[in-house]
Amino acid sequence: MRLNPPLLIALSILAAAALSIAGAFVFEALGFAPCELCLTERIPYYAAIPLAGVAALFAARGHKKLLGAAFAGLALTFAASAVLGVYHAGIEWGFWPGPKDCSGVLERARSVEDFLVQLQSAKVVRCDAPALRIFGISLASWNAVVSVGLAVLAGAGLRAKL
Repeated sequence: MRLNPPLLIALSILAAAALSIAGAFVFEALGFAPCELCLTERIPYYAAIPLAGVAALFAARGHKKLLGAAFAGLALTFAASAVLGVYHAGIEWGFWPGPKDCSGVLERARSVEDFLVQLQSAKVVRCDAPALRIFGISLASWNAVVSVGLAVLAGAGLRAKL
């Protein structure tokens, strides 16, 4: 099998997406629990992994039209992922409010019983407090950076398709 540029691009996207998800699981195993937005930001990667595999298959077999559709799908998937990353990073930096269920304050309890109910339903992991920063940048910000890079790479694959 000859490794043509579109095939290399598809395999690179596949590897980057798989390694990103693996990295998220490693951070979880190390005790950095994800918030609801972090879990949402994984969805594009879950979709991109099989799509990149299909793109690699199309590239290896020379299916230009199907390959173009796969790369377009990957570019859109990672563009959406970048938007999610920017949205989450903006919440972390206090640029805008986040969803009430993971960054809002608890309502004032009228009784001890109400307070206990709130404690049982309250999310422990907050979306507006990054669990980890690497080189001063939160994981949500890194997701935006990686997603933009992968969207650009998918666009390059679309232009280079066989």
